[in-house]
Order: sequence, then C-alpha cells, then structure tokens
Amino acid sequence: MPEYLKKFAEPFGYLDFARFGPVSDPVRRVLLREADRLHRHGWDALESLDADTAAAARTAGGLLGCAPHEIAFVGSTSHGLFAAAHAVGAGAGAAGGPRTVGGAASGGTAGGSAPDGTVLVARNDFPGAVYPWLRAADNGGLTVRLLEGPVTADLVREHLDDQVRAVAVCAVDAATGYRAPLAAIKELIGPDRILVVDAVQALGAVEFAADAADVLASGGQKWLRAGWGAAVLMVRDRIADRIGPGLSGWSGVVDPIDAPVHPCPPRPGAVAHTLTNPDGPAVAALGAALALVREEGTGRIEARIGEVLGGLLAAARAAGAETGGGPTADAPYGSYRGAGDPAAHGSGIARLRLPGAEPAAVHRALTAAGLSTTLRAGWIRLSPHASTDPGTAELLGETLAHVRRGARTA
Repeated sequence: MPEYLKKFAEPFGYLDFARFGPVSDPVRRVLLREADRLHRHGWDALESLDADTAAAARTAGGLLGCAPHEIAFVGSTSHGLFAAAHAVGAGAGAAGGPRTVGGAASGGTAGGSAPDGTVLVARNDFPGAVYPWLRAADNGGLTVRLLEGPVTADLVREHLDDQVRAVAVCAVDAATGYRAPLAAIKELIGPDRILVVDAVQALGAVEFAADAADVLASGGQKWLRAGWGAAVLMVRDRIADRIGPGLSGWSGVVDPIDAPVHPCPPRPGAVAHTLTNPDGPAVAALGAALALVREEGTGRIEARIGEVLGGLLAAARAAGAETGGGPTADAPYGSYRGAGDPAAHGSGIARLRLPGAEPAAVHRALTAAGLSTTLRAGWIRLSPHASTDPGTAELLGETLAHVRRGARTA
C-alpha cells in the first residue's frame, strides 16, 4: 500500500471522490505521453492508440471477469447507459408507444397493460442512471416501471412479472453509499432477463458482484481516478442475442468504409454498441488507472477507504453530527445478498448532518476550513479515497464542533 499511495497528490482535506477523483501519477504521465505523441506524430500515432485500447480492454476484462471483446470504450457512463437502454429497446421488438409505469405517490401501475419490454428502474437513483431509460421509452420499444427506495432483491421480487425484460441498478448509490446486492438480483431475475449496472461509484473503490452484470458501464473520472473522456462498456456474450444495436454508429458495424450498401451487420462483441471510435488518449489513461487498481487489488483499496471513512464518521459523531452510510452501514429492510455479493452493504460513501445547523452553513464552514465535500438534499456527503490523509478526520471534527457551538449560541 505505501507504494500505491505515493502515486497520488490530491490536496489535504479532499473528500469528494464520488464527484471527481484527482488523477494518479501514472495517469498523468500517460496523458502527457499521449499529448506529446499527437503533437509529434501523424497517422502512425493511431496505431499506438489502438494498441493502448486493446491493452485497456484486456485489463478491464481481467477486473470484471470477462473476455476483452466483451469490453468497448465510450465517452462516459451516461453514454454507456444510453447505449444499453436503446439496445434493450431494440432487442425487445415490442409494439406500443412509450410508457412510464408507477405513480409518483402510490407507486401503482397506470391503466392498461404494459407492452413487452418492461425495465425496472429506481426512481431515486442518480439521474444519469434514470434518463437513458426514460428517453429510450420515449423512442418506443420498452416501458419503464419506476421503483421506490433502494433496489433490494425483495423490492425487485415485488415487481417481477412476465413483462419484465431487464433491471437497471446502480452498484453503489451516489447519495447514500448503499451497495446493491447484484448477485441476489441476478439470481432472482434469472438468465432470461438482463441486469444492467451503473458501476461508476463502485469500480476501483469496492468489491461487487461484477459477474452478475450482463451489461455494465463505468466512467473513469471518480474512484478510478482516470479523468474524463472514457468509460468502460461491458456487454456479455450471454445476452448478445437478446439486444440490438440501438445506438450503433459506423464503428459498430462490419466493414463500414468499403461496404457496397448500408446498413452493414453489427460487429461481434461490445463494440457493436459504439457510436464512433473512442477518445484514444482518454482510453489510454483509463487503462493505466485500471491497471493500477488490478495491481493493488480492489479488496486492499476498499479496506483502506473503509479505515479512513470510519475515522471521519467517528470524528463527526463525536462532534454531535448524525451520520449515515459508510463501510459498515446497515442493510435496508429485507435486503438479501446472494452468494457472490460482498458481506458489506455500505461503500466508500457516507453522509452527515448537524442537528440545529443549516446544512448550507455547515457546508460553507467545511469548505472554508479546506474540506471538499458535496451538499445534497440536506446532507453533507463524504467520499474519501485510500490516499486521503487520516488527519483529515481531526479537522472535520474540529470544524463541526465549532459550527455546532455557533449554532447553539445563535
């Protein structure tokens, strides 16, 4: 771990990796190398970038337990999820117009029968994991059934019927840090339904049942610390015949340049769901970040994050704060975990609030003290990494205590 930690240099007090992770030194060097290559070379630079992309696919496949051809690279997590949603819609081949099922208050179904191709989506997931399905439904081919609350196996079971074609879930919830039981959900829905996973708050930070995911998308800008511009899109062979190339562009088809007529047939593998060639330097950077995680081991990284986050939460509680989430968070009621799921229900994300103090004022005080956090829905989100200085906990506790004293005397 000491050698791993030497590769990072984020500012003291940075606790916002769920939003953006300052890149590692290996990633920084790859980006500089690629910029120089593009500055000094012509078309031959493309050959090197292609080799970097192939290497990144092998590394991603090793981390996720899949073959390299089941990996493609797109521009962002959202891009990958839009591709997934339209692929499920294209594969459904269902009649009928767009439908969103589930009232905002009751959670009941709208009148009439839903067409085949229903997808279960959590209403309160991060919007980037919800809108791809809503927009795909707008284009026809599937129905979105919105679920209330954290996605547990029990919640999915309540809504499972013959019309459900897929379940979309975040491996880790961006607001609460809840880690979904992917293995249990996949075991429940079976091999004939598709499990689509947004892994951007999990990959590189915590262990999760990646083998349960049929489709997975994750950008590199958060816990992987690879910067923006590239995301992993995994599409397993086991479901390839049940989806279609809904957003496929020229890069996803066979022989697009010299084809006598169009459309051309889709290429085999995950690349069939790409719009165009990826950002080569960004993919190379993502490959370096993935290699660093594989070299150190996700389990070791998760353990260190848990130690740091545990210290922060202890300091916050000692200062009078209410906390939620974290590595030892309790499971939502009725949460069942499958054989492949980690024992922990929490992750590297936690949150706090200070009774009697305005959340915005608390956030301003933390920022003024040099602590980078995110304010969401009245809670302060904490998301440290393995490289976070443990001394940050002392500063957090002192700042919260100062704010609380001020709130009492106000």
